Amino acid sequence: MAVNPFVDSSERVINYLRISITDRCNLRCMYCVGNERFEYIPHDQIITYEEILYLARLFVRMGIRKIRVTGGEPLVRKGAIDFLKSLRAVPGLNELTLTTNGVLLEKYAAQIRESGVRRLNISMDTLRQDKFEIITGKNLFHQVWRGIREAQKQGLEPLKINVVAIRGFNDDEVLDFARLAVDEPFHVRFIEFMPIGKETPWSREQLLPVDEIRKIIEARMKLEVIPASPLDGPAARFKPEGGRGEIGLIGAMTRHFCAACNRLRLTSTGKLRACLLSDEEYDLKTPLRAHEDDARLMEIIDLAVRNKNRRHKLEMDHNHPCGRLMVGIGG
Repeated sequence: MAVNPFVDSSERVINYLRISITDRCNLRCMYCVGNERFEYIPHDQIITYEEILYLARLFVRMGIRKIRVTGGEPLVRKGAIDFLKSLRAVPGLNELTLTTNGVLLEKYAAQIRESGVRRLNISMDTLRQDKFEIITGKNLFHQVWRGIREAQKQGLEPLKINVVAIRGFNDDEVLDFARLAVDEPFHVRFIEFMPIGKETPWSREQLLPVDEIRKIIEARMKLEVIPASPLDGPAARFKPEGGRGEIGLIGAMTRHFCAACNRLRLTSTGKLRACLLSDEEYDLKTPLRAHEDDARLMEIIDLAVRNKNRRHKLEMDHNHPCGRLMVGIGG
């Protein structure tokens, strides 16, 4: 177990790892897959569960305390629930969470809880059925909501609802989502729309800044700032007056949070990314399959951390320092 905190060259404590277990998904969200035909990664190039567990133990030894499992849609991969159970049992891991689009949540919510996962992030960019089909390509709005209700029934909490805020698409639903955090014990998080992937449709006009989102909400209700905790992500958190849940604002474009970034990402092909918004990757799968020793693997991880960008290079001029689609990186 790590004696000292896992610290990068900018003195940031790195304690959070996101692991993508598949690039496959049962939705086709336009900001994740883009407009082009997406070719799934061949199965033999996907990192195995056994390999992920081996690496996870190394990461925890080095100081990782929180792991989030993502995809694609992680629940479409065969054996995902058993994998979650095994991952939860890694000694020294404090928190295991899961990101899902909710399509399979009604079927798996009870098993997810039994696996030891308690916290879920659910992608939900609209509260309207017609818009849901437009952005996801599937008419599964009610199925997702049944899954959310089943997750509540199973005691999975908090449930975080992730909303990619897009001007001209769901900006008229900001207050509807905010009221959801008042009426329900949900953590609603608004995320600024980012140009991730060269084929992803994005324009500056579609950007809805978090400051504007906050003004829209505060015109109708008071927000109380919630202090951040060590394992938090980049969201600025607020408690709506009289609300059962909370509201989070993630301003990747207008309010860079790089100075407090505490995370790494392991892609489904076994590549380690120290920054979401940079295509610099470090191969862990090849040396692992070549049976190189732990010292070599930890050396590669340490190199990625030491070279972690002080600040991402994604700017308002629509440059693309991150050329890979989100579905290929991991949500």
